[in-house]
Amino acid sequence: MRELSTLINAFVDAGGDKSILENKNIAHLVASGHKLLSMKSVEGLEIDARETADGISAKVTVREGIQIENPVHLCFGMLHKEGTQKITRHVKLEMNSSAHFIAHCIFPKAEKVRHVMDAEVEIGENAEMRYAETHYHGLYGGIEVVPKSVVKIGRNGRYFSEFTLTDGRVGTLDVDYAVDAGENAVTEMTAKVFGHKNDDIAITEKVTLAGENARGLIKTRVALEDDAIAEVTGITEGNAAGTRGHVDCMEIVRDRAVAKAIPIVNVTHPLAKVTHEAAIGSVDKRQLETLMAHGLTPEEAVDVIVRGVLR
Repeated sequence: MRELSTLINAFVDAGGDKSILENKNIAHLVASGHKLLSMKSVEGLEIDARETADGISAKVTVREGIQIENPVHLCFGMLHKEGTQKITRHVKLEMNSSAHFIAHCIFPKAEKVRHVMDAEVEIGENAEMRYAETHYHGLYGGIEVVPKSVVKIGRNGRYFSEFTLTDGRVGTLDVDYAVDAGENAVTEMTAKVFGHKNDDIAITEKVTLAGENARGLIKTRVALEDDAIAEVTGITEGNAAGTRGHVDCMEIVRDRAVAKAIPIVNVTHPLAKVTHEAAIGSVDKRQLETLMAHGLTPEEAVDVIVRGVLR
């Protein structure tokens, strides 16, 4: 299938490994626009996906007591210059299960593309989910990405997520993630974004620590140059005894870029503790001088510093 081959080539260019599609021990789902190109489940993990008028609807279930050995690979993208892709996804990890998901979202030619992701995630008691999502949008900046995720973590559950968009243009990005953590649950959400030219970035992440001794961390790293703008909102609520939460936001700006950070903490129980830290500034002058003393040009030194923040 030509479209599958082209998307996989773009997937490889973005850092993926095409051999995963041929490995019978690795589950995957590949979709371009509203077309399902390839799909595979493994024992204990079920993928039920179907095509819709403008995207893909998928349900992924990890059965009770199953630990998926290899990462589950998801590849969503669009090869055309214009169009809309809407992904509706429901993920459920049953009690005592675990899985690691790696998602690539690839839009190499996007000039007028809209990508919408609506996800619902249920993590059962003692279950653990790790989710890493990497985007590549090409060099045109004509893309709007609207990912929304609602996550509910059961007792003793764990949820770790990482969103990365540091290569190519961002375009317009509007992230809206919300996590509800039950008793003894742990969640960590990390976002790393590099904006250029007139990219427009909005990131809102919220953690509600609803159960006793729940813990949460929101960590955001954003770098901006040219005329890019960003607004980052991190919200953590401590609503039960023993809950601990932290919001950590760092933004680096260059040129005419504008950054805004809005850390919000809310505590409704006297035995809960939530803290926040936000920093916005230019490249550190001392670091810049040190790198230049080792032979780097000013442009190379700035790039090293920015990439270091986004690691």
